Amino acid sequence: MSDPAPIERVLVTGATAPLGVAIVERLLADPTIREVIAVGREPAATLKPTLARALTNPRLSYVQLDLRRAREVHRLLYGVGRRRVVDGVIHAAFHRSARAQGRSVHRLNVDATRELLRLLDRHPTIRRLVFRSHAAVYGAVSSQPDILDEDQPLNLKPSAPQWIRDRVEADLVACTRMGLAPYDIAVLRSAECLAPGCGSQLHDFLRSAVCLRPFGFDPMVNVVTLADLAAALVTAVTRVGVQGVFNIPGADTLPLSSLIHAAGRADVGLPGPLLAPLYRWRSRALGTDFRYDLNAARFHYNAILDGRRAREVLGYVPRNPVDWEALRGRVSVERRALSSLASRLPWGQTLRPWGR
Repeated sequence: MSDPAPIERVLVTGATAPLGVAIVERLLADPTIREVIAVGREPAATLKPTLARALTNPRLSYVQLDLRRAREVHRLLYGVGRRRVVDGVIHAAFHRSARAQGRSVHRLNVDATRELLRLLDRHPTIRRLVFRSHAAVYGAVSSQPDILDEDQPLNLKPSAPQWIRDRVEADLVACTRMGLAPYDIAVLRSAECLAPGCGSQLHDFLRSAVCLRPFGFDPMVNVVTLADLAAALVTAVTRVGVQGVFNIPGADTLPLSSLIHAAGRADVGLPGPLLAPLYRWRSRALGTDFRYDLNAARFHYNAILDGRRAREVLGYVPRNPVDWEALRGRVSVERRALSSLASRLPWGQTLRPWGR
């Protein structure tokens, strides 16, 4: 029996987010990929410079549409997708804000995934779907092992915040189609991507000059870089005939206190019950996204992804550690607020040094 044809034309959802841009750039760097179709909600005229520059590549085209609208998803797959003979899809579109809630958010996180999978059942050319999932679907509890493999139970608590419930539901929607759909499905549950604009709770946590954590607890944390996560997704879409669930860890595993110090922030331990209200106040005052109720469990217990299956089946090994120097160089959200205040006050020059 001859080997199956390689994947040559890939459609990428969520292409205007930092992860989507990294995926597109990685695909274009692969000479075996003949065409890339980037999908996003933003008009082409307002795209970020990196993606706008990439559009000068004749192998890349951009489609603006709203994945929350089933009719537009159908038009994407059976219009552009059929004409361009797309054979692979990387679905990476998620609402990134942990503060956003409601039906509209659920439509993007879950309903769009369900509709995409349903429509692919009848598609004549698409043979492979890679779904970007999250390590947050596992949760973190005292009874679980420190190292989590792909068979670890998911967090099905109805009391969990919508940010987690949506990710768990979308993951399950993709997993339940494996073996039933006429195309291959790979679900990649990645460690947290410690990069700006990726919806990372830890990245927002580290934006503060002073990071508060529960006194007496210092769990191990693993984070993945944008480059490694994009590499994992692109590698997965080219592995024809391979499907299943794969954990995607990053190159950096360290205690939470060391993470804080590596980012150049002050580490302060406080009683756990104080942290949720303090971080709610921080969010309201400074417009930040970090929610302690989303992170309380993993700020107490270890939850490190076992990446053996991804290494053995996909050939994925994280190769890019976090650029801690760049992270340390970022101005804290408190200093940005002081700088903004200084620019609006007649006597604000006295505050300017604190805004640097």
